[in-house]
Amino acid sequence: MACKSPRQAVILAAGFGSRLRPLTDLRPKPLVEVNGTPILHNALRNLEAVGVEEVTIVVGYRKDAIEYSCGRRFRSLEISYVESDVFDRTGSAYSLWLARHVLLTGNTYLLEGDVFFELDALRRLATSQSQNAAAVAHFEASMEGSAVVMTDHGHIAELRMGQTAEHLTNGSPQLFKTMNLIRFSGEDLRTTIVPHLDDLIDAGAVKSYCEELLSQLVQQKGLQIAAVRCDDLKWYEIDSEDDLLMAERIFAPEATTAAQP
Repeated sequence: MACKSPRQAVILAAGFGSRLRPLTDLRPKPLVEVNGTPILHNALRNLEAVGVEEVTIVVGYRKDAIEYSCGRRFRSLEISYVESDVFDRTGSAYSLWLARHVLLTGNTYLLEGDVFFELDALRRLATSQSQNAAAVAHFEASMEGSAVVMTDHGHIAELRMGQTAEHLTNGSPQLFKTMNLIRFSGEDLRTTIVPHLDDLIDAGAVKSYCEELLSQLVQQKGLQIAAVRCDDLKWYEIDSEDDLLMAERIFAPEATTAAQP
């Protein structure tokens, strides 16, 4: 049975964004603008467009700027905040753990706060027939970061950290870049994901990333996550000034199809 399209989302937006300095000296990375639109505002507009009603943002570095920019209501979205006061020494899995009370209430979109993407990525997640679904795109030689290997049936078989062009060798499995846009079912959140997240944090692994959590869930717990192909869509993960320049080229005004104000 397909997972009902979520009415809530969690956005992880607590980190420093140190690779984007000096742009992030005075503002958090999710408020860095791509052609005049903050990364976070683009995500919120797209979430609203697929029927999300409530968004929880995990904040840390320069949290006041995010709260001022987004407020308690952004367009029709109700916004709430969870603060991490240890964002400088914890990973994204810890930020997700701080929002576990939201995850336990039902179907949820999970987004990282540094991805600029067009609306159709969420539309494809919303219409996937799988209980859980993650947006992925063909891994290009210019990319680096987390990637997945898919099964013949289109599910994530393996999640690999720190992938680069060097891993695109003949004979190796085809890689797909994670876009950090995921839809989880409430049932799997309650029975598998949050309990495993609790165990991870209780064990002291506070510097773990969400990708490590997902890798363990797939490999050890047999969690089924469909890999939703978004090769033809515009998106970019923004970690550095070079990434920002690339995103601005991809989303040049004459070519953009992202959700509009």
